[in-house]
Amino acid sequence: MDWRSPNGQLQEMSCRKVLKHLESQGVIKLPEIEASYSFQTRSEISKAGIFDMADISCSFKELGPVEVVPVSSRYAKASHIWNALMEEYHYLGSGPLCGAQIRYLIRNERGEYLGGLSFSAATWRLKARDKWIGWSEKARRANLGQVVCNSRFLILPTVRVPHLASHVLSLAVARLCDDWESRYGLRPVLVETFVDGTRFKGTSYRAANWIYLGQTAGRKNAYFNGKIPDGKKEIFAYPLTAGIDWQKKLCGEPPTALSKASRPETFSDWTEEEFGTIEVYDKRLKERLYTVASDFFAQPGVTVPQACGGSIAKAKAAYRFFNNENINMDILLKPHVEATAERMKKHKVVLAAQDTTTLDYSAHPEADDLGPICHRNDNRIGLILHDTVAFSVDGTPLGVLDAQCWSRDPKEAGKKAKRGQLPIEQKESFKWLKSYRAVGAVQPLCPETMLVSVGDREADIYELFYEATKDESSPKLLVRADKWKKRKVEQELLWDKMVKEPVAGRREIQVPRTGKRKARKAELEIRFSQVTLEPPQNKALPPITIWAVYAREINYASDVKEPIDWMLLTTVEVSTLEEAEERIRWYGKRWGIEVYHRTLKSGCRIEDRRLDNAGRLTTCIAIDMVIAWRVFLLTMQSRENPELPCDACLSEDEWRALCVFYTKKLPPVKPPSIKEAVLMIAKLGGFFGRKSDGNPGTTTVWRGLARLEGLTLGFKAAEAVFNQRDGP
Repeated sequence: MDWRSPNGQLQEMSCRKVLKHLESQGVIKLPEIEASYSFQTRSEISKAGIFDMADISCSFKELGPVEVVPVSSRYAKASHIWNALMEEYHYLGSGPLCGAQIRYLIRNERGEYLGGLSFSAATWRLKARDKWIGWSEKARRANLGQVVCNSRFLILPTVRVPHLASHVLSLAVARLCDDWESRYGLRPVLVETFVDGTRFKGTSYRAANWIYLGQTAGRKNAYFNGKIPDGKKEIFAYPLTAGIDWQKKLCGEPPTALSKASRPETFSDWTEEEFGTIEVYDKRLKERLYTVASDFFAQPGVTVPQACGGSIAKAKAAYRFFNNENINMDILLKPHVEATAERMKKHKVVLAAQDTTTLDYSAHPEADDLGPICHRNDNRIGLILHDTVAFSVDGTPLGVLDAQCWSRDPKEAGKKAKRGQLPIEQKESFKWLKSYRAVGAVQPLCPETMLVSVGDREADIYELFYEATKDESSPKLLVRADKWKKRKVEQELLWDKMVKEPVAGRREIQVPRTGKRKARKAELEIRFSQVTLEPPQNKALPPITIWAVYAREINYASDVKEPIDWMLLTTVEVSTLEEAEERIRWYGKRWGIEVYHRTLKSGCRIEDRRLDNAGRLTTCIAIDMVIAWRVFLLTMQSRENPELPCDACLSEDEWRALCVFYTKKLPPVKPPSIKEAVLMIAKLGGFFGRKSDGNPGTTTVWRGLARLEGLTLGFKAAEAVFNQRDGP
């Protein structure tokens, strides 16, 4: 695996630990140990004949120069001397020391040994230290190697020199960074130590300006060398760099990169498929996530206690999960994005539609960190959600690719006039570029697939077009232009230029019903051309060349209030009428994200969640987003792949309960098709299923899923009673 330390050396000891851990988990079986090595056994250490004891009692000035000398190797004579000193005079003995380590001997100018000290790997987890540093779990795991522990410090009892200990600490710390980096290739920024309060007061550390942090929790078992701890110890720390640079370095999280590793071909269930690669370091958190997601999908739209089946223990565990500092929206959605990328590989073209919606929590104003959600002064508060959902060109939702959720600062209201003076990074509209870059991060995972980021008129931002044209390997872009922005091409308004282009053809499309607008057929007049967009006057950016497709509705009825007038700008080449029609169809699939938002709000009822602050809400929303996608997928798969067996989406108990409920007969051996299963679920949600009703929508499907949970529980209970009475 080429697993190496920062200094380029193979991490042999770490590999040994991993192998032992894998064996303890039952993953592998290691052979029996056939031989022991010197580092596995302890030998008796004697100080006889190694060095002469120094017996000094004087002032620090009279002592003269003191040097701290590193021990170069465990085979060197200095190593034997260090071990002998510690075994004889240090209450913890010579070791073994943990992990990476450097040992020092303390000598005076006459070559007499005054003591010794060592630095080794930092403690894995320490509550007082971790709270003081303020790092996250991810940052701690990534940066713990930059913290070292002063694991031994000894001044011989025969050396009685005031201020010597604090002086030696200063000398050791002064050279520690260079010595550690030279040996291990990593420069430490913080050093920690522990003082047994029953033996010492820590005076030398305080005199050397070390910072007292608190106490350890106390160790109950013995150390590796058999020494018995006396209880809690005092914790001291010393930053090795000036200012707050050390804290920034330790708290910096590594960039979240999507995994390119191959995924398993099969999963135990859908929760493992969508969340199995989550980066949490406690197995219980992952199991809790599976449970919460499964419960939410079984009953979308109900409250957390209802989803937990009325179990107080499960509800408390769910709320603790939402409150966990190591869990957030990005961490939860990362494995789902990786699973989505796997599904995207099967398609030549994937449309990544991005859009913004508001989440209204005005009915729950006691939640902290909410902000205004409208530009008007209507006092509504909540969160803003900007997400990106991947769709096939047929409209099948493949998964969520990005989600940004935030609350607006009330103090920023009314500053619209200043927006033109701000760089794009300081504007809310930067969300479109962030989403596009998130799609770009997915592109390497599916190199054979062309990703097209699709946005409505709000996405008509010059910086976004510039971003999409900088690199040919980046995702493509398809945006509906905003007429009010008066884009110019070649010193002419975009709309004026495109009207002059010859009509390439006329086509009829079906316009779906939305709100009060009735469904209708629209006849479109299509024009297309390559254009060179000119940057706005206040933008120091170069002109960019893209393609424009202009679709205008003609011969429409007088009651049509908003005839189609689409100006589509894209970085995908358009050279034929067929390609222009294809870009129009691509943009027409953007309606899928509107359906997704409706499912998220009406189906999962995320605006009814009652959690204490915005952080917990966004954590819960992340799970609801995957649930809403799954409900949407279930609905669309029944249309796109009607013959697919339903066990791909439903558990065995669920589809068997469905069949028994409707047929009033014993369940079949094989699962029904997904079309049949979704129809039965939709009927539970109030769908009539008549020939004139067409296909069920997401609303009736999520309503039916809410009832399916109760049916499944009843079926399992009845089956258990039946088996007890009549036998299996």
